[in-house]
Amino acid sequence: MDLKEKIAIIHNLMRVKKFTQAIINCHKLIKLHPDISYLYNLCGMAYQGNNQIKKSIESFNLALHYDPENLAAMNNLANSYKSLNHNDKAEELYERILKKEPNNIKYLNNFANLKKKLRDFNSAKKLLLRAIEIENKNIDILFNLAECYQSLGEIDEAKEYAYKILNIQPHHSATHRFISLIINHKSDKSHLPKIIEIEKSENFNNYSLNEKTDIYFSLGKAFEDVKDYEKSFSYLEKANLIKNKDTNYNLSAHEKLIKSIIKLFDDFDFEKIKKKTTQKQIVFICGMPRSGSTLVEQMIAAHNEVSGAGELSYVRDTVAKNFLEELRFNKQKIIEEASAERNILAEQYIELLKHHKFETNIITDKAPQNFLWLGFIKIFFPNSKIIHSYRNSKDNCLSIFKNYFPSNDMLWSFDQSNIANYYNLYLDLMSFWKTKFNESIFDVNYEHLVQSPEDELKKIFSFCNLTWDPNCLNFYQSKKTPISTVSVNQASKPIYKSSVNSNEGFSKYLTEMFHILDTKS
Repeated sequence: MDLKEKIAIIHNLMRVKKFTQAIINCHKLIKLHPDISYLYNLCGMAYQGNNQIKKSIESFNLALHYDPENLAAMNNLANSYKSLNHNDKAEELYERILKKEPNNIKYLNNFANLKKKLRDFNSAKKLLLRAIEIENKNIDILFNLAECYQSLGEIDEAKEYAYKILNIQPHHSATHRFISLIINHKSDKSHLPKIIEIEKSENFNNYSLNEKTDIYFSLGKAFEDVKDYEKSFSYLEKANLIKNKDTNYNLSAHEKLIKSIIKLFDDFDFEKIKKKTTQKQIVFICGMPRSGSTLVEQMIAAHNEVSGAGELSYVRDTVAKNFLEELRFNKQKIIEEASAERNILAEQYIELLKHHKFETNIITDKAPQNFLWLGFIKIFFPNSKIIHSYRNSKDNCLSIFKNYFPSNDMLWSFDQSNIANYYNLYLDLMSFWKTKFNESIFDVNYEHLVQSPEDELKKIFSFCNLTWDPNCLNFYQSKKTPISTVSVNQASKPIYKSSVNSNEGFSKYLTEMFHILDTKS
């Protein structure tokens, strides 16, 4: 068997996601051909597939050692750096690549994805517009552009690019879901018949599970818009059943995490800790996903002294990097760092924040599940503000069930029982934090906020030591803070109250979820 045939076998292994075997085969070939750059790049890609990112970086660097002009390896190395939040290194590599190949669609798209990650959607848009000039029917680029425009609040442009996709590929399921989310099917009656036609077609049996999920979520949203809750739920249930079966999520690991966090900080005296403050003041907005946290951030970040960073993974990432060893917390190291002169967690967090180039000293971090890390935030971010966003539990959990979350942090969100039990575990942990430092946590009730926005926002600003600015009530007009979550369409509009008590139409279909929630009420 010659080298080409052996490489083809590795490609086939990677195609079926047998990355460990692909890595083994790569190393066998590298022993025989230690100076072929292509093999190191291939091995690095297999490591990427296996989520061994540091190993992939080693392989890509070796590929570049043997061929400094290997742009594919350079691009893959940039992608690995991006996934580890080494954003400056990634950016430098993308710029080097594009100087050599300025019209390469893949490289333009990857660089745009880095800009999106850093919430620089305008720069991402420019890169994608360059790409679309080169190849105007590229579905991936068109879809990426539609998402950019949506995040920037430019909804008409987002629709324009989404419809361009459907003109090229009428059955593109992700685009149907995208459009379904940004229109109201009650007033725009043109789209629902198209999705129904897809779902009823004989060809629908040939759709992948992911494509079927897109169509089912699209139909669930559409039928809710026209207030046919029975049909809406039937499609939402189909979508969630597919995703839940695919993820096979077990909540026990999360339950162990909650218990270990409570045990870790149970005897911790937070009042004794006096860490150095940072120049940047972070306003952490946390709570359950779909609890109103995006609305809270949009209102605060409309203030001229504040920049909105959106959902950052930086607290979780730095906690894991410094204090988690084989999924266990190193309590001794936490105690040592809590009393040390340096402030390791805040320093690393602020370093990551630099890539966003925020000009204000006050920044919002709206990662809802930072509620897990409030103990670390209390210790290492002493001048931060913690805002806890919450809403009616049944509305909250229904909203999670209705929406598709691609993040690995949300694998629990496709099952009624998992959602409700996750919610109850969140309540347990928030109750614990309140016993430890209740005065440091400001509760914002979503229902109160939409009912009396000015009164509630004044209280929030007072807590954050911000001067009152009535223009922040018109947050949706400024489009100052891009939104890249499933809340993008709601939070880019004026405040509305229709989502209060939204569970009523679905209540008879969600008895399993609501029964579990009622055990805590």
